[in-house]
Amino acid sequence: MDVTLPKLAEGADSGTVVNILVAEGDPVQVDQTLLELENEKAVAPIPSTGSGTVGRIHVEVGQVVSVGQVLVTIDEDGAARAAAPPPPPPAAEPAAPAAPPEVPREAQVHVSGSGAPPAASPTVRKIARELGIDLTRVKGSQRGGRIVMADVRSYIQGLQQLALKPAAPAAEPAVDVFQTLDLATWGPTKRERMSPLRRTIAQRMTSSWTTVPHVTQFDDADITGLMELRKRYAKAYEKAGARLTVTSFAIKAAVSALDKYPAFKTSIDYEALEIVTRDYVHIGVAVDTEAGLIAPVIRDADKKDLLSLSIELDELAERTRQRKLSADEMQGATFTISNLGSIGGSYFTPIVNSPQVAVLGMGRGVQRPMVRDRKVALRMVLPLALSYDHRVIDGADGARFLREIVRCLEDYPEADIKWPVS
Repeated sequence: MDVTLPKLAEGADSGTVVNILVAEGDPVQVDQTLLELENEKAVAPIPSTGSGTVGRIHVEVGQVVSVGQVLVTIDEDGAARAAAPPPPPPAAEPAAPAAPPEVPREAQVHVSGSGAPPAASPTVRKIARELGIDLTRVKGSQRGGRIVMADVRSYIQGLQQLALKPAAPAAEPAVDVFQTLDLATWGPTKRERMSPLRRTIAQRMTSSWTTVPHVTQFDDADITGLMELRKRYAKAYEKAGARLTVTSFAIKAAVSALDKYPAFKTSIDYEALEIVTRDYVHIGVAVDTEAGLIAPVIRDADKKDLLSLSIELDELAERTRQRKLSADEMQGATFTISNLGSIGGSYFTPIVNSPQVAVLGMGRGVQRPMVRDRKVALRMVLPLALSYDHRVIDGADGARFLREIVRCLEDYPEADIKWPVS
């Protein structure tokens, strides 16, 4: 009986073996964990589908495996199975004749004897301008070559098809400058293979940084009063099984701001040329772990009180550090919060976690002299940084959103803290 890799999550077709918990010859039972697999940022146990003896282990730690691939062979009769010889290589098939080259849509260039631009409505021109499309390269389907929205969509689809085709090998492929350097020339070095989690983080951050035009807005929140409230109710929350943290308050502030400015709950669907607004509020909270940064998601944060949020936040953070989260618990966030206050530092520029359109960064609160009621006094000031996708969010709305966060933190209602622990 072969144990194969099942489908782990929506869109997940592979993973990396991080731990093998059995050896060949070991007896195993149904549902006993055979190995652990890392997919995206989650570690999932792979159970045995039957009882017997481990006949052969087909994978090793660090190996990338795909859905359907055989992981372990179980001998149900208890006899160890000899390794089968590898199948002979398939006979080479004659190469198919090359298909004639396609003429790309980019080659369709509008030519006008009068020098006038191609005919199109103001709406079509505006969308083309925003997407960076040269209308002289779009073939119009209406009378006189007039370009309509369907023509623009057809042009974009053509570009997508071209992009998905395997590129012909370049005569001189581009080489990363770093790859040409032998760093050991200047002194001792040590190489360490990137972990699957670090590779996932690198891929996502690179994709987000290169596709999302980032703007980062900075502001300060005077949380002197908030810290006094936190101190007043911290013990009551501990008795209820929760830690009352600034992150808990920030989640509530984000919920209020997202309700007031729904543009921050959107994503771009480029294929349909639509902006999709979520009707739910799921908040991702970045957690620092030994393996890297992971952001578990608190579902329906807008429907939970401060106590419930604090309990769930604590529990999720602990399971995140232990790598006990499922893939589903790290997906679907509407908005993300990254709090570096416990580590230090002030302002930073967090990267938007696409397809979200914004992320809030929080630094360490520090005491500063500030003027209040015409008097200088020491106040606890929290540095904030809001990064957002400038394709969807304008600067004015970014400023308004961050000011709403500040307002909520500075004027947090005590009644929301007291109930239900009073």
